[in-house]
Amino acid sequence: MSDRPLLELDHLSTHYVTARGTRIVRAVDEVSLTLRAGETLGIVGESGSGKTTLALSILRLLPPAAHIVGGALRFDGEDLLAKSPAQMRHIRGKRIAMILQDPMASLNPLFTVGDQVAEPVRVHEGVGRRRAWSRARSLLADVRIPVPDQRLREFPHQMSGGMRQRIVGAIAISCEPRILIADEPTTSLDVTIQAQYLKLLRDLQREHGLALIFITHNLGIVARMCDTVAVMYAGRVIESGPVRRIFNAPAHPYTQALIESIPRLGAGPTRLTAIDGQPPDLAVLPAGCSFQPRCTRAIERCRHEAPPAIEVAPGHPARCWLADQSKR
Repeated sequence: MSDRPLLELDHLSTHYVTARGTRIVRAVDEVSLTLRAGETLGIVGESGSGKTTLALSILRLLPPAAHIVGGALRFDGEDLLAKSPAQMRHIRGKRIAMILQDPMASLNPLFTVGDQVAEPVRVHEGVGRRRAWSRARSLLADVRIPVPDQRLREFPHQMSGGMRQRIVGAIAISCEPRILIADEPTTSLDVTIQAQYLKLLRDLQREHGLALIFITHNLGIVARMCDTVAVMYAGRVIESGPVRRIFNAPAHPYTQALIESIPRLGAGPTRLTAIDGQPPDLAVLPAGCSFQPRCTRAIERCRHEAPPAIEVAPGHPARCWLADQSKR
């Protein structure tokens, strides 16, 4: 892997603002992350923690109410926040691609699979329809779609969920991007197909030299797929580091609770950890640490002061005052 990160987020913040500006939702709040070429970064957290908004911020593909309000976003040494909309259109799909959670949100039911897989190739590489369709046929074979010549002429509704997910994967890699963002790509798949799809992503990463950002609720997938992991809560990365270290020595009570909630094969009947309460309203965050209303280990300081990112170990920061105490 290169010494220079391929992607750098430095205190990136994205807020949703109402039409009158009376309500501000801090969906992404001062997030700092790095991703190197060929590396897989997992982003985990409960629904509403800001994972998808973070991904859309990287692509600058936010809805009208959302705005990047601070921080820096660099891709391969280039400042993405300084790019014009036209320049970003050349980057999306060509250099940074994304697989959305629901494949039917990406696929147009009125166009054939062949037209949709070939379209990015025609737009970004300027080739004709025949060459683009030939490339589409190869891409379907790459993602293990049987009888690709037949499937090219079919429509998305004629495919199973697993095949549709593979097709959006083919679209995402069609222009050989440097970074592939996969947002909950296995949610709608059963366990057998899920395992096949994860192996497929691994194979594609190895064959195409992709850097992969994997957004998921499933910590088992993170353990299997990722090199590093970032745990998000209430719009912030509250802990990040190498996967093995985070799983073996989590420093934040939220990360610990997430890991303890995973059933363990062969462990016998044990009570799983449950996190009481609900994630906070991002427009009305509690004082101090945003997790303290749900934390069983909160101290008085947690109720009044928001903890900074404390370096528990090299490359392993955590936003928790208990992590600060453990270093002493």
